Amino acid sequence: MDTITQLGLIAGEIWHFIDDKDGESTLSEVLNSINHPKEFTLMSLGWLAREGQVFLEKLGEDFKVTRKKW
Repeated sequence: MDTITQLGLIAGEIWHFIDDKDGESTLSEVLNSINHPKEFTLMSLGWLAREGQVFLEKLGEDFKVTRKKW
């Protein structure tokens, strides 16, 4: 599987994880819950943020990750 496809699949897992948490999580929770290398998880999260699917907001030492409301 090529890297872009893998990042897209991980992005889907992240989106569903956040959706299952009522649309909000922290970066720490995402990194600890998504069973993929940290670098791939961060790249996938960046992909979602760039597409406007999730929003990131600094929350103390962490970040709040919120999915776009439809």
